[in-house]
Amino acid sequence: MEHDGPAQGYRRWALKIEYDGTGLVGWQRQNNGLSVQELLEKAASRLAGDAPVMSATAGRTDAGVHASAMVVQLDLPEQDRLDARQIRDGISFHLKPHRIAVLEAAPASKGWHARFSAISRRYRYTILNRPTRAVLNADHVWHVRRPLDEVAMHEAARTLLGRHDFSSFRAASCQASSPVRTLDCLNVTRDGMLIYLDVEARSFLHHQVRNLAGSLQLVGSGQWPIDKLRTVLDACDRRKAGPTAPPEGLCLVGVGYLQDPFA
Repeated sequence: MEHDGPAQGYRRWALKIEYDGTGLVGWQRQNNGLSVQELLEKAASRLAGDAPVMSATAGRTDAGVHASAMVVQLDLPEQDRLDARQIRDGISFHLKPHRIAVLEAAPASKGWHARFSAISRRYRYTILNRPTRAVLNADHVWHVRRPLDEVAMHEAARTLLGRHDFSSFRAASCQASSPVRTLDCLNVTRDGMLIYLDVEARSFLHHQVRNLAGSLQLVGSGQWPIDKLRTVLDACDRRKAGPTAPPEGLCLVGVGYLQDPFA
């Protein structure tokens, strides 16, 4: 979708959506299964008299990854004269029975774009740290049986803050032109048996958060010393880092803009 605005006769809307990524191929349309994008565009088209609807998103989540506050843009025909409540509730209705819902809808300001106007993305990765396997939240956590030291994990995480070459934590399939990114936040906290990794940056490399989680759990379990994470970062070699954590523990929890489109 072009950055220069909606086509003539269309109006751009900002949507905040949540979805459970279990069983979906991720955000982007693909030929091998259902995507969030396909389901959302079909639901919006139903609301727009079956007119084609185009969307763009602040971030492309992978298969099995969730979102509690993904921001999306939709260009809808102007003549429908729908208000924000009708768009929110109407699209949510047509998304049934899929576990996707529109939380908020608002008319976008001139020049606003869900992806290019975003200045930050926030993710939370959740680890269930107990001997017994996950049941109620099985599709939303990474179950790690070995006891983890969240204090050591947090100390190691702090060595990665700032602007670095994150090649060691970049998927081989990553298409970004540069491996350099700036981590503004990487906190590790515990709440009972749950360990949370909260991370924020303007943008991320493919699998960066999951690769960070995979390495941090090696620190937490005592398999790596705290200072090894910085050594791995400096190596700029994916083979030196830990495993890629599974997708179900990852959730996009926020997208930041200079001007909040929903304010």
